[in-house]
Amino acid sequence: MSDPERGASLSHHESFDPDVIAAAQGGKAWPFEEARKLVKRYEKSGFPDVVLFETGYGPSGLPHIGTFGEVARTSMVRHAFRVLTGDRVPTKLICFSDDMDGLRKVPDNVPNKEMMATYLGKPLSRVPDPFSDAHPSFAAANNARLRSFLDRFGFDYEFASATDYYTSGRFDEALLRMLAVYDDVMAIILPTLGEERRATYSPFLPICPRTGVVLQVPMVDRDVAAGTVTYLDPETGERMVTPVTGGNVKCQWKADWALRWFALGVDYEMAGKDLIDSVTLSSKICKALGGTPPEGFNYELFLDDKGQKISKSKGNGLTIDEWLAYAPSESLSLYMFQKPKTAKRLHFDVIPRAVDEYYQFLSAYEKQDWPTRLSNPVWHMHDGEPPAIDLPVPFALLLNLVSASNAHDNAVLWGFISRYAPGVTAETHPELDRLVGYAIRYFDDFVKPAKRFRAPDAVEREALAALSEKLGTLPADADGAVIQDAALDVARAIERYQDHAKKSPSGGPGVSIAFFQMIYEVLLGQERGPRFGSFAALYGIAETRALIDDALEGRLTAA
Repeated sequence: MSDPERGASLSHHESFDPDVIAAAQGGKAWPFEEARKLVKRYEKSGFPDVVLFETGYGPSGLPHIGTFGEVARTSMVRHAFRVLTGDRVPTKLICFSDDMDGLRKVPDNVPNKEMMATYLGKPLSRVPDPFSDAHPSFAAANNARLRSFLDRFGFDYEFASATDYYTSGRFDEALLRMLAVYDDVMAIILPTLGEERRATYSPFLPICPRTGVVLQVPMVDRDVAAGTVTYLDPETGERMVTPVTGGNVKCQWKADWALRWFALGVDYEMAGKDLIDSVTLSSKICKALGGTPPEGFNYELFLDDKGQKISKSKGNGLTIDEWLAYAPSESLSLYMFQKPKTAKRLHFDVIPRAVDEYYQFLSAYEKQDWPTRLSNPVWHMHDGEPPAIDLPVPFALLLNLVSASNAHDNAVLWGFISRYAPGVTAETHPELDRLVGYAIRYFDDFVKPAKRFRAPDAVEREALAALSEKLGTLPADADGAVIQDAALDVARAIERYQDHAKKSPSGGPGVSIAFFQMIYEVLLGQERGPRFGSFAALYGIAETRALIDDALEGRLTAA
């Protein structure tokens, strides 16, 4: 089947460089691997008028970081498909809101809970907005947030509402088909259910005309020719006959998913690993309807800092707004791009690395040939047009500069940066200025509370004194490499820090990482830190020596 409005909001056509198209044919990045599934899907029959991508959203809660990940990843596959086909085939992405689902419980994070409790079981699109009178329903309020959320990131999509599709008749033909293959659908689902649930299951959930509640009741009769089902009112026992069309019923969610795929002709939809069994069952139902299930893959779930699965109800893990308070959205896009089939921790401590990796990939892009560029995440994140950004100071180094300088505003940090990189200002490098603000905020909220300075022992005091003396012999404008070599020279002369498994340029022992770890713990109050030479060059040699003096005099541990 096809949606009569499927041609709306299509991707624009653009002319891709032949070199890009040629390189894409052998592209190894996962979006290309996914896009090739769609090419193969139609290589014999020919492409349809539109290739349709879909993501789903349950408006019982606010849009969350998983919503962003699914839309971002699907958009990357969509763009890869357009390049593989030379943008000859129009595409569209639908973000579908299941807003006809019944309200199962009152969310913890909404006002007017008592009022909402009186609407339990009713479609989300018929539950009043608990936040204000700005929207006609709870679903409408959350749908508006979803659209604002997606628009904020510039996604190219078309919003779709289950309530609209059911009540407007767009799903009527598919619903009548579901009724015709009712027995086949039951045969697919019933073996997966427990005995008690089997007794009440039906792919159709009638909307009770008396109470407005979405009912989970068995069907006692059905009439394919009339397009109706019959059930008993669970409270009155009255025999109720209702059409399956016109918004009088909605489907159980596995059947609903299949109905949507069939009715709209969805070609691609990904889902979380926890939905593998549901994808399998919905695919079988889609085939029973006479359709072809979409291509897609199951991505891994995110974990919190303790390795537990992130749950909206538990609130363990990051929200989208929490990530964006400390880092640019591009860092989050990169985190979503990398290893989507590997479970990853989604906690505050992953942010700095994601930020620096994004700018590293961006910096490398201009120097790469096309095959390498098409494996670079930034090409996929920016629809093939990554921006050119000069970032003279990495984010991790900014964090350590904040830590050493105790800076609380951008101006203090820019004093160090402008001295380190003459001519670099907040006006000439607005992206760096943005990161300066993020670094101060991240340090105040996460690094500073965890800082634990320790006093140096006798060997460490000797090492730090020697390091300060060595730094004093260097010119004030010595670069990071010169400072790093000076620090290594100091460490090589101290037996504790000699690593005989490594060799220095002169053939003697190398330097153990324990030397630099000592510097981080004593001078910065943290277990990890930046390359020392780069840090000292940015912070300043005189300032670094003063920091060492503070440590030797016990002023850091006393603070």
